[in-house]
Amino acid sequence: MTQTPPIASIDAVEHALSNAGYVCSRPLATVVFLALKLGRPLFLEGEAGVGKTEIAKALAATLGRRLIRLQCYEGLDAASAVYEWNFAAQMIEIRLAEAGAGGESREALARELFSEKFLIARPLLEAMRPQPGGPPVLLIDELDRTDEPFEAFLLEALSDFQVTIPELGAIKAPEPPIVVLTSNRTREVHDALKRRCLYHWVDYPDFQTELTILHAKAPEAAEALSREVVAFVQRLRTEDLFKKPGVAESIDWAKALVALDALALSPEVISNTLGALLKYQDDIAKIQGSEAARLLQEAKSEAE
Repeated sequence: MTQTPPIASIDAVEHALSNAGYVCSRPLATVVFLALKLGRPLFLEGEAGVGKTEIAKALAATLGRRLIRLQCYEGLDAASAVYEWNFAAQMIEIRLAEAGAGGESREALARELFSEKFLIARPLLEAMRPQPGGPPVLLIDELDRTDEPFEAFLLEALSDFQVTIPELGAIKAPEPPIVVLTSNRTREVHDALKRRCLYHWVDYPDFQTELTILHAKAPEAAEALSREVVAFVQRLRTEDLFKKPGVAESIDWAKALVALDALALSPEVISNTLGALLKYQDDIAKIQGSEAARLLQEAKSEAE
């Protein structure tokens, strides 16, 4: 199903996302534009911390749409993602009926108990409902954390943009939501689901792009410090680490350095603040000391 794109061109996508604080490459702007124009889900894959989730947030802000987020986890099932019944409220209703306060027949009580009044909508159901301002942006985050049965269910839900509640029947979206799926690639997502989507690999940015991101997200950092931070992080990503720092960590580190009134990087400053950049002790131990000094020397030459 195609729809009129709310943003009329690739250039407009770049400009709009930039205004929302997201620095977007041309290939990414192109696939976002096509997802909007063709009404197709957008599947974003890449390392943790490269900005996949932020794309959905920026898109929702740009379009003035509600962002509905389904955070995936191991063991997530269809019921948890779609709806559940408010059992506590249902029990109260049953107790009131037993006490004679309601006066309904058993059949009427059953209909009442399984009505919208007692339904708790979870993200997938909420995204199928009409929203003020137009269809929402549905973010299905870290899909690789779930298992294959949930993927199969999601495939059906995204094909027809409807979900079924046995007591109420099928609920179909009047207009399909804008769907963004993300994966950190801790496991492969099934090809059948990927085929329903437009795909883009979100890679670590180059030096100039990451510097632009840092200017947008941590404008309080001085130019010289920002350049050293980006150069050091870029060098760090070439090392054999358990978890390489993403753009999110670059931003956090720059803000931490500003909070410490640091004007430039030094081996001591790096060693004292590595916890803002690296999240595993083995990685921190590997980089501290002489290794930090070596990387800093290389980074400073690149930052100049």
